[in-house]
Amino acid sequence: MFVKVCGLRTERDVTAAVEAGADAIGFVFSQSVRQIEPEVARHLAQAVPEHILTVAVFGGTPAAQAGRIASDCGIRAIQLHGDYPRNAFAQLAELPVRLIRATTLGPGVEVATGAYGEHMLLLDSSVAGSGQRWDLALLHQKRPSGNWLLAGGLNAGNVLSAIEAAHPWGVDVSSGLESARGVKDPGLIRQFVSLVRSALP
Repeated sequence: MFVKVCGLRTERDVTAAVEAGADAIGFVFSQSVRQIEPEVARHLAQAVPEHILTVAVFGGTPAAQAGRIASDCGIRAIQLHGDYPRNAFAQLAELPVRLIRATTLGPGVEVATGAYGEHMLLLDSSVAGSGQRWDLALLHQKRPSGNWLLAGGLNAGNVLSAIEAAHPWGVDVSSGLESARGVKDPGLIRQFVSLVRSALP
């Protein structure tokens, strides 16, 4: 199962995620307690092995600007989080990056991965990065297809039950790995990734 560890800001964070075996590492560029400056992200991304996907996370930033920032930082994927239209993804289609569409499951939301030209779909709670969980029973009414990630309030205590309930292709975690708001705990990173790896496909 694919594991994305998001909201990393320090060398210690990145080292812990890499050593734990994460598949992707996310850097948040939008306003947040986890926001990172481009020059710091560029430095950290250079230390990430090529087999691990580095992801630039944006919310509210125009797509073209997001593309420039990610390219300047040498980051290999762009996550547009929120109500981005289809043409925002079209603007990034020519860049040599993977695209992630992050949204909330609700009426009218397209849940087929690739519907906007993205490579992965991420379903989150209505308040991204808040640590809030959402009602996974909604997935019975609207089942995602393709490479989709479950996010929203995941931690070591609930990730296995969430996987069993939702059957995602992968998971995304941020606040559930913190000892204080915005401060990642290497031990929690290792524990979380290990638990997910123990889950059945």
